[in-house]
Amino acid sequence: MPMRNVLLIAFHFPPLTGSSGIQRTLRFAQYLPQFGWNPIVLTVSASAYERSDPDSVSQIPPGCEVVRVPCLDTARHLSFRGRYLERLSLPDRWASWTWLGARMGARVCARRDVAAIWSTYPIASAHRLGALVAARTGLPWVADFRDPMAQDDYPPEPARWQAFQRIESAAAQQAARLVFVTASALQTYRTRYAQLPPERFALLENGYDEAVFEQAGALARSPRTGGPLVLLHSGIVYPSERDPTFLFEALGALKRAGRIEPGEFVIRFRAAVHDDLLNSLAKANGVSEFIEIAPAIPYVQAIAEMLEVDGLLAMQGRNCNDQVPAKLYEYFRAGRPILGLADPHGDTGRAMLGAGVKSVCALEEAADIGTTLRGFLDAVRGAAVTPVDSQLVSRFSRRALTGRLAAILDEVSA
Repeated sequence: MPMRNVLLIAFHFPPLTGSSGIQRTLRFAQYLPQFGWNPIVLTVSASAYERSDPDSVSQIPPGCEVVRVPCLDTARHLSFRGRYLERLSLPDRWASWTWLGARMGARVCARRDVAAIWSTYPIASAHRLGALVAARTGLPWVADFRDPMAQDDYPPEPARWQAFQRIESAAAQQAARLVFVTASALQTYRTRYAQLPPERFALLENGYDEAVFEQAGALARSPRTGGPLVLLHSGIVYPSERDPTFLFEALGALKRAGRIEPGEFVIRFRAAVHDDLLNSLAKANGVSEFIEIAPAIPYVQAIAEMLEVDGLLAMQGRNCNDQVPAKLYEYFRAGRPILGLADPHGDTGRAMLGAGVKSVCALEEAADIGTTLRGFLDAVRGAAVTPVDSQLVSRFSRRALTGRLAAILDEVSA
């Protein structure tokens, strides 16, 4: 079968840095040609990003065509004295890329004989753009939901919630497939749009890239023996969705009870973004000696660090029970012991328990965190932690997941 073209619409793409969401689109673009699909990426101009690294464009697969749409960040480019018109930031601050993006996307589809369209949320305007391009071209559209969209309490602003709901409803009406990264999110949308046939919904989890782990393995040092244990949280600590308050309260309680000692371990927060929050919590609970704040580093180095440390810390709040952090699959592949602070009844907690992770408790329960952390430290010291099964891990390789996406594209474009 001849190679067919697919338009990938994604906000998160190099040179943006600081978002794990980049990897989903980037690796689909890398591996789709192996399954008969040639990717063309429609994304924003680099000026739209608050944090970017020009060197990161080297991650884009050779030969992958990238079309960049002019885009203004309403908060940075269209504000006066910190204020801007709300309607200019609906559904999100980068809504302006839909103004020209629909025309540019339709032209690309015609010029390159595109057979299917794929767009990914979050950023809500990406799905708005997917709907517009699909309407102009009549091509089948796959709407990828990395997170649930219009929720009971999110977004909190009424006008933004209504904008999200309109986009979500358009996806339900127009998209040939609605794709979700967790089983709970998929079931939520099946219930919400019960009039749609079951085959319109598909599960396609996040994952890890084996090639990146091979590169990282060459950089990684062997885990140390002796000295303080290093537990790593790699990535953003969201004040709501990954609220670390109860973890720090648990640390304070353990210290006061004499159940942890300075020099025994340190929790390293790598590229947490909200460093001030972490420092203030550490000071308030008297546990600064157990906390290390570390800056962002290049992606391959961040993966290498996962291979080096004594343990990996995953956090997810109950308000995100229908979500699984993409980072978790990289944790699985890294093969280091995992401490999971997530509701055991939510998708993140169930994913860890299903993978054989024993040290799992809710992020909102300080007493449980203290007990679980103390047991985890003892198990790591005693080398009593069983790694995640390699056969289960292999299901989440980016190449395997891309094969499943290609099958979806084959179906909708047949």
